[in-house]
Amino acid sequence: MNETATEQPGLSPAQGEEAHLSLALANSSITLTGGHTVDLLGTPAQVNQWLTERGLAPVDAGVREVCATQLRSLREQVRSLFASRTEGLPALPVAVRAVNDAMTRVPIAPLLQWDDKTGPYRATPHPTSAIVDHAVATLAADAADLLTGPDADRLTACGSAPCNRYLLRHGRRHWCSTRCGDRARAARAYARRTTTP
Repeated sequence: MNETATEQPGLSPAQGEEAHLSLALANSSITLTGGHTVDLLGTPAQVNQWLTERGLAPVDAGVREVCATQLRSLREQVRSLFASRTEGLPALPVAVRAVNDAMTRVPIAPLLQWDDKTGPYRATPHPTSAIVDHAVATLAADAADLLTGPDADRLTACGSAPCNRYLLRHGRRHWCSTRCGDRARAARAYARRTTTP
């Protein structure tokens, strides 16, 4: 039985999500035990909330389904790249192209602005019509930074099946949460008990 739910599963963020928004994006579709999945981007309202909580969109952005689909599509491409990196496999060209296209669609660098009263300052333009494009570009750039930066060697998949989340490994920890770590340890203990004569 494979059910998809849209409510929060009560998991804490995986290690590294606070530093890399692309890791949080990849982990926004969660596989739980019993064949259940949770999609934190399942509806436009949830996408709006997810982007708002990460400072990527205003509360009143009014995300539509077409924009939600765009973000979910980027998530799948980022997950594909993370899987390729963690498994030591070649990346799918379509995934690389999707990230590059997202990064170049809109400027994400803070542009020079000029206020007649206060003078020059830098700000990223955020026109209402391009809020999701800016968010997608920012997330794609973060994924590229993660995959090419110093944290790339720490990127790993959660070591507790069926969990599908990614994290930045710290020491020997290979689990995204305490719950997954407990489940993996319990499975090892059970395997030892059942194989011992």
